[in-house]
Amino acid sequence: MRLYIKVSLLACLLTSCYGSIFNESAASKPEFTWTLVTSWPKDLPGLGSTPERFAEEVQAMSGGRLTIKVYGADELHSAMDVFKVVSEGEVEMGHSASYYWQKQLPAAVFFTAIPFGMRAKELNAWLYLGGGLELWRELYAPYHVIPFPGGNTDAQMGGWFNKKITTIDSFKQLKIRFPGLGGDVLTKLGAQTSTQSAGQLFTALQSGELDAVEWVGPYNDLVFGFHRVASYYYYPGWHEPSTNLEFIVNEQAFRALPADLQRIVENATEVVNQETLNEYVVYNVEALNVLANEHGVEVLAFPPPVLDKLKQLSAEVISDLAQQDPFFERVLTSYQRFQFGVNKYNQVELHPTTLE
Repeated sequence: MRLYIKVSLLACLLTSCYGSIFNESAASKPEFTWTLVTSWPKDLPGLGSTPERFAEEVQAMSGGRLTIKVYGADELHSAMDVFKVVSEGEVEMGHSASYYWQKQLPAAVFFTAIPFGMRAKELNAWLYLGGGLELWRELYAPYHVIPFPGGNTDAQMGGWFNKKITTIDSFKQLKIRFPGLGGDVLTKLGAQTSTQSAGQLFTALQSGELDAVEWVGPYNDLVFGFHRVASYYYYPGWHEPSTNLEFIVNEQAFRALPADLQRIVENATEVVNQETLNEYVVYNVEALNVLANEHGVEVLAFPPPVLDKLKQLSAEVISDLAQQDPFFERVLTSYQRFQFGVNKYNQVELHPTTLE
């Protein structure tokens, strides 16, 4: 009996002692609060909800040890200042699109979209397994920024226009919001291109400041109500066959996290990257049906000769940039090699008799 009491007492003491140590250890794990700024209105479906969903994933995975506060475009910083404030460490994290930084970093366009480029599943494969992410991180490293894929809107539309595009000359003097290398192509054709942020587009189109607007696709365009101020909705999105978004993290902030929280950030970006693509695949279809069948939008295809000319000029623009920027050329080589391979496989996959 005495032996039982002594053993029980010892067990209680050990449990109390080690339990206290374990509890103190758990309690002593550091907690972090980050600020994430975006280039999108906070309540915008898809673009705006992606960083919110990411913050929720991180909160759940980390058990509350990493809290991320999300701010929409212009709440703390301008939509086009996201890269700058993350680079300078003013905020820990951002969500945007890499081609917004193309004037500073021409090769950044590859990590969003290039004209007549890869579709979403192909681009994801190149980024994760084809060397794309390594090149992307090398490009951003001098700015102390670490990029992660941050969702994909899938194939975009060609834009909203207030006059029909019948020939390639229809773009001359056209005032159009059109980002990325596609904008450079239209500039070459004599269009007046710009890259206004989302909140300015409806008013600019309504007032006549712009003749045409390219934004995303039906899922987002329906919300903005462009069908109320533009007559024609064109496809395909030759300039953005898929559009990859980015999460960017300040390097110092990331390195300050324990290894497990770093892994959580990385894993959460992968989860949200796929979830966002799924969302756009489903809701673009539904929104296009609403635009066409409920709002009577005239959905038109660019004429084949126009697309042929756009493809030719796109190749010229890309070739010129490759000659001017060695890093652009490196990324182009990797991108085109991967695209050639998947295109060849697509021919086999869809048309087995084409294998040579």
